[in-house]
Amino acid sequence: MTTEPATTPPQPGTDEIAPSSPSPTDALWVERTGVRTYTGYSARGAQVLIGPASAGAVFTPGELLKIALAACAGMSSDRTFARRLGDDYAVTIHAEGVKDLPEDRYPEITERFEIDLSSLDDEARERLLTVAERAIEKTCTVGRTIKAGATVHTVFQQPGGSVE
Repeated sequence: MTTEPATTPPQPGTDEIAPSSPSPTDALWVERTGVRTYTGYSARGAQVLIGPASAGAVFTPGELLKIALAACAGMSSDRTFARRLGDDYAVTIHAEGVKDLPEDRYPEITERFEIDLSSLDDEARERLLTVAERAIEKTCTVGRTIKAGATVHTVFQQPGGSVE
């Protein structure tokens, strides 16, 4: 019989940053559902509707980028906030950025956290925000990828696998 080593959870007020979680290797793909509309899938069963804003209840690719960034920042700072504020803390994270139409990109995206820190004194609040920002900078894969840039390879292939 083997036993796992005991681990001590971080204590409230410590500055430990949660480690990054491994990236899932499940397949991701989109399928065309109409003119400029797609459904995105993961092998785990998740789905998201994608298209232009004029298509209605869909996310645009740019919105998905901003939502991914906001969610990643939230997940990266979650343990930090939960340790200090409790597991039931509430937060809403807005991701905002105006598209530069001629360049067809977002030159700047702002993540805005709506979170009640009124129970903390000024020193504790500043310390918590410093640790949360450090956690995001260290473990938000989406933010780190955007800041560093990523090489994107586009491959076209016939159904069944032959590459064009």
